[in-house]
Amino acid sequence: MTAVDLLTAGEALVSLRSSGPLAGGGPLTMHLAGAECNVAIGLARLGHRAAWAGRVSDDELGEFVLRQLRAEGVDTDGATRDPDRPAGLMFLERRTADVTRVRYHRAGSAGSALSTDQLRGPLAAGARLLHLTGITPALSDSARAAVTWAAQAASRSGIHVSLDVNHRARLWSRDAARAALAPLAAHASLVIASADELDLVAEAGSDEDTAVAGLLRRGVETVLVKLGADGARAYTREGVRHAPAVAVTAVDTVGAGDAFTAGYLSGYLDGLDLADRLRRAVTVGAFAVACHGDWEGLPRRDELPMIDGRPAGSTLR
Repeated sequence: MTAVDLLTAGEALVSLRSSGPLAGGGPLTMHLAGAECNVAIGLARLGHRAAWAGRVSDDELGEFVLRQLRAEGVDTDGATRDPDRPAGLMFLERRTADVTRVRYHRAGSAGSALSTDQLRGPLAAGARLLHLTGITPALSDSARAAVTWAAQAASRSGIHVSLDVNHRARLWSRDAARAALAPLAAHASLVIASADELDLVAEAGSDEDTAVAGLLRRGVETVLVKLGADGARAYTREGVRHAPAVAVTAVDTVGAGDAFTAGYLSGYLDGLDLADRLRRAVTVGAFAVACHGDWEGLPRRDELPMIDGRPAGSTLR
């Protein structure tokens, strides 16, 4: 393995999507999913060297995951095939035009067996950024230990650590998440959360200002608060900056947060100032919500200006 711009680790899922209620039957389409995979693909599409480490099933579904990542230019040298555990599955049903419902089948999956030993090689190879999420620590004791070790080792080595809280209520309670994620955030340079997730990396019940102040005191350099259609706020020791969302017609919000993160990290890697990092983040997030799929609509670098200031219904000829 060689040094990369971004290393991320977590569980890759096979997502089976339905356009209507699952109980009614009907066709399903197969996709790659997983927050860390989404971010890695987003960075690769923007021209950065991205690597993903994790465990996949040793069958056709595991092969599907690796083929999808490799096709998008993501390095999978840190991936391990697990002969004993199945692929994690995620079912998505478009229940109404505005509501998508998710069902997981991931207990005992290959991805949940992530271990510290599996991350030693990829991290030793070098990376400018290590991106982690609060999803992986929820999967198992070994995955939680692996993520904690990676954050500590990267921080000691001077690698910029990014943590997206990404709380999944179906995986663990808020109290359990806080017990794991609040210590983890102490090793991060960048913490990303929605407003209702901030107290998971702070004291229970903390409001936004209190939670952010505590994170900055503990050494976090930047706290990003995702606001959905209202854009995002970025807090640093110098103050707070708001970036409005890019106006698009939203058709699928799944994966929007990961797209936002990919855009911000891309801006960081390119040496952009805070305002321009945020602008790229909300732009990439807008591409994600304007297309179906977690990552399928993410832009290439030369496409970034495509939706900036153009009226709805534009045709480029």
